Amino acid sequence: MGISFEILQKDIAARAGRLKVGEKTIRTPALLPVVNPHLPLVTPREMQEMGVEAIITNAYIFSKSAEYREKALSEGLHKVLDFDGVIMTDSGSFQLMVYGGVEITNLETVSFQKAIGSDIIVPLDIPTTPDADRERAEKELAITLDRIREAREHLGPDAQMAGPVQGALFPDLRERSARAVQEIGFDFCPVGAVVPLMENYRYKDLVDVVLGAKKGLSPSTCVHLFGAGHPSMLALGAAMGCDIFDSAAYALFAKDGRYLTTYGSLKIDELSELPCPCQVCRSHTAEELKKSPDRVRLLALHNLYVTLAEIARIRQAITDGTLWELLDLRCRSHPRLLEGYREFLRQAQDLEEQDNVSKRRFFYQGSESCMRTEVVRYHAMVERFTLGPRVLVAMAGKAPGDYDDILFFKPPFGPYPEGLSETFPIGQSEIPSWDEDMMRAGCRGIARLIETHPESTVSVLCPVEWAAFVRGELPGVEVLNADTV
Repeated sequence: MGISFEILQKDIAARAGRLKVGEKTIRTPALLPVVNPHLPLVTPREMQEMGVEAIITNAYIFSKSAEYREKALSEGLHKVLDFDGVIMTDSGSFQLMVYGGVEITNLETVSFQKAIGSDIIVPLDIPTTPDADRERAEKELAITLDRIREAREHLGPDAQMAGPVQGALFPDLRERSARAVQEIGFDFCPVGAVVPLMENYRYKDLVDVVLGAKKGLSPSTCVHLFGAGHPSMLALGAAMGCDIFDSAAYALFAKDGRYLTTYGSLKIDELSELPCPCQVCRSHTAEELKKSPDRVRLLALHNLYVTLAEIARIRQAITDGTLWELLDLRCRSHPRLLEGYREFLRQAQDLEEQDNVSKRRFFYQGSESCMRTEVVRYHAMVERFTLGPRVLVAMAGKAPGDYDDILFFKPPFGPYPEGLSETFPIGQSEIPSWDEDMMRAGCRGIARLIETHPESTVSVLCPVEWAAFVRGELPGVEVLNADTV
């Protein structure tokens, strides 16, 4: 039946859509909780009752399990796990990354996955770790692509299969890998071998890797970020254009006594309150949860509730066009996440082409807001203004009448004609008292206006307290003090 992806809403590079896998459909962005049949802290049936539409499990574990192998082959994966939704299976590549080898071949694992009724089959790609040099990364990428082609030929063009994108830390190799996988023919592409980056808070590198892969993929391709499941970074993953996430974090953190939140993880033994409205937290006090004989399972349930709620929040933000605000909030939860956010913002010129032209609002939340796609687009748009020979940009005060055109000013965007005062982003932006970062960005808008209108002479009327700053940002431009005009 194949895999297809329908995009319904967009914001930044994020998409809210529907992934159709055979006859089954899941909403995206989506979280696929990892299910280990030997350690079911939360059962797949419970997950389904919580609203989970898809899960991921490890076919290699099933293939080597004396307890589950024959049962899965005879009854099928869905019956064994008691789950009606989409089940994706990993090939054994995770074990390959962790242990350095697996006792299965590429054709053996894809054939086994098909035999047990996997909805999304994954070839045995080589997850090249971030510490690999370029020679090794290129060599292992070539093997991965050969295995993807081999699996596609073996299972046929209509097989519901994922095409993993590898290439270590080299964005150009990620792009090359993505283009090659796309040419083979895939509508579902996981970005692999990124777990070590997230485990070590290397979000800046993660941004470079994901955006490198995205350059090589069709905009209509559903992108899966392998191993991403901490709620604090899901907004960043979605903003980069990733549609599917999977993680065992809900269970692994629970075993370590850690309580997930959207701003990090907390040690349950150090909590006196449970700051969450989920069923677990409203039916237990912190002390009761700490002492419960079912503590690990209850923590796993809480962790999963929090993560699923964040996915829903992201989908709503995409629909509302407010993902930038959510992203800004989440990425301030850790300095390294903020570093990744700033790296992402440096790509705003490319992201602007994917972002919506109009949105519900623009909330200024600090210097990072000056780098957003809306500001980049607005600065590019000022060249379309039609201006006379003498132009005044009035930041404040009453403008004199001896100018051909009078523009108004709103940082971080810059100059605007009165006709744009009710349109996005000028009319739908909320900013606090002016600060130097937003003023510097606004002055860049004026500089762009001057650059693109060489036939016009531009003067600026500004509050006296900002006059020296504006003169410094716009050397050679006549700056008038509003208080003296």
